[in-house]
This record gives sequence, structure tokens and C-alpha cells, in this order.
Amino acid sequence: MITVFQDSPSIAGNYLAALRDVHVQQDKALFRRNLQRLGVFMACAISRHLSYRTQEVQTPLGVASCQVLQTPLVLGTILRAGLPMHQGFLEVFDDAESAFLSAYRKPQPGGSFEIETGYVACPDLTGKCLILIDPMLATGSSFLKVLRALSSCGVPESLHLVAAIASSAGLDTVQRQLPKAKIWLGAVDEELTAKSYIVPGLGDAGDLAFGVKPE
Repeated sequence: MITVFQDSPSIAGNYLAALRDVHVQQDKALFRRNLQRLGVFMACAISRHLSYRTQEVQTPLGVASCQVLQTPLVLGTILRAGLPMHQGFLEVFDDAESAFLSAYRKPQPGGSFEIETGYVACPDLTGKCLILIDPMLATGSSFLKVLRALSSCGVPESLHLVAAIASSAGLDTVQRQLPKAKIWLGAVDEELTAKSYIVPGLGDAGDLAFGVKPE
């Protein structure tokens, strides 16, 4: 299942427009805030596809029958760019566990690069729902490498992949490699440059959120 929010008018379009706007991007706090708000929006959409149980709640005047979340969740975030969206998801799923992983582009001879993973902090995933968050899905390599890095942490019962913007090529790769994953995207852009940057995209989400890192 693939959901692309740009295909249906919603307030997510406002967040995406601000995230892409080169003038609005000058304000790091606002850029982070818009990623966070997009995360809240996407988390609410995903919540409709989870499991619930009935719980009786005592009110001051009686007893109410409520539907409460039953699915155990782990929110996995690729550092550092995924942190603002992660916070948005935590605002919705405040009892979820969290996993944090590093993935970066390691230059190779000839100007190419490989995705390298490093730091991994993750609870047991066995039987849980893993929601993996990264603002940009360019080639799809980061998602695939991170999932391989998580393979020692148990097998989740279900998998959701979340990105603000994806390239069509990266989406095809991830869908082919992970046919059972549910994929949630703000927008899909057609062009991917030779250096694997999404066009028009929005630039480097990590740099825009937290400052330019040294090469």
C-alpha cells in the first residue's frame, strides 16, 4: 500500500510548500516545525490502520466505552534529519518506543557513494509495528540498509515507511524490495540527479534543520 498525500488536497500541502520554499527555509526553527507538523499529520493517518481494543473509562458522571490503541509501536528514525518528524509522531503516539540509527553517504572512487550505517539503539522489535521515518527517500538505500541493521533486533509484525518527499525511482526500489511494507509519502518527485538528489525536492533536510555539516 502506498499513500501519497499530495494526491489529495489537505493541510499537508501547506507544510510541504513551506518545506520546499527556499525563502522559508532560512528559518531553521520553522523548517523543523513544519517537518514536525507533517509528522503529526502522517501519524494520524497511519493511526487509522492500527489495531484497537475497547476500554471502559470512569468519568465523573459514569463509565464510557473507549477505543484505545492496542498495536505496540516502535518509531525508528534515521539520524539526524528524521528527528523533527520523529517528534511529530511522538506527539501522536506518546507511548511508543523509539529506535535511532545513523546512516550517511560514504564517498567512493569516481564520485559515487555508498550508504553506511553506524549507531543503532533499538528495542526488541518482535511482534511490534515498526514505523521507520526519514524525510527524504532518494534512492531507497538508506531505508534498506537501516532495515538490515535492525535485523538483529527481532522481526516486526508490520512495517510502515514514512518520508516527506520521495523520488519515483527510490519508491520503485523500496516497493520492489519490501512489497509488504506500507509506504506513506508527502510527495513524489520524478527526477533524481546523478548524485542522487531529488529534484525539485527541498535540499538537504538535515542541514536545513540543524545547520550545514562539514564535508
